[in-house]
Amino acid sequence: MTDTQLTFRRATRADLDAIVALLADDKLGAQRERNVSPLPQAYADAFAAIDEDRNNELVVAETAARGVIGVLQLTFMPSLTYQGAWRAQIEGVRIAAEFRAGGVGKQMLQWAIARARERGCRMVQLTSDKARAQAIRFYEGLGFVATHEGLKLQLEG
Repeated sequence: MTDTQLTFRRATRADLDAIVALLADDKLGAQRERNVSPLPQAYADAFAAIDEDRNNELVVAETAARGVIGVLQLTFMPSLTYQGAWRAQIEGVRIAAEFRAGGVGKQMLQWAIARARERGCRMVQLTSDKARAQAIRFYEGLGFVATHEGLKLQLEG
């Protein structure tokens, strides 16, 4: 990575186009997202719901030269398990293609783990599509362990 100065911050509504572009910029995302102009209203509605929820943080990584180059969503969840401990769920991690394998993802995940600690979480969890073998190896390299089998049920809507 040539531009090493990264800033992590909460996303603003003005970042939404860049975020959706990141989410759509891979084989799986291209099938799920609608990166068109103007964006469908559902993206603005989802952003507003996330932004208004104190237990959700949509976070971007940016450089001064390029702007937004990464995104993830952190959700803080109370739980009765682990003696009432809080946990953080990391979702929607994407890094701009030209910055992948350059350390941005590692810095971003380390930032998210530190943020979870600040919020008093005892656990950080995430899921990754089984088709993303390289991403799974990346997460394992950061210390994440596949201790559970994740299941999802897609609902029509």
